[in-house]
Amino acid sequence: MSIKLAAFDVDGVMTDGSITYDENGVEYKTFNAKDGHGLSQLSKEGVITAIITGRNCHAVDRRAKDLNIMEVHQGVTDKAQVMEELLQKYNLTHDQIAYMGDDIPDICILEKAGLAGCPKDAVQEVKDIVNFESEKNGGCGAVREFCDCILRLNRN
Repeated sequence: MSIKLAAFDVDGVMTDGSITYDENGVEYKTFNAKDGHGLSQLSKEGVITAIITGRNCHAVDRRAKDLNIMEVHQGVTDKAQVMEELLQKYNLTHDQIAYMGDDIPDICILEKAGLAGCPKDAVQEVKDIVNFESEKNGGCGAVREFCDCILRLNRN
């Protein structure tokens, strides 16, 4: 198996799922530095990196820019459609993608991905269909474990 594109949900995967607002309504997210290193390593190895999330947040744009994430899709109501567009854009098959999600809206991609992953604290419906479950919770190193798994698969 060779993974060419790795995509990630944000809330509950790249973060612990907390949503924090200040008194002006500005949303804040906290990201894990080790996760960031894993994402950077994927890019260095030529894996296309992507974010597909249902929410919109400027912090996600900033994080994606810092990590050179190639595809950022926020405010998505149909995650499967975005993934199909990415497959067409890069001429890939489902077997060549990895996706990490944690909740019901992610199942539409997880059930088709060549490598489907989730954090330890994902909902049970997601855990039941993935072939990689991290030992870490979302926002606490789960993304790094998944990235390392992808890198090992691609090197073998």
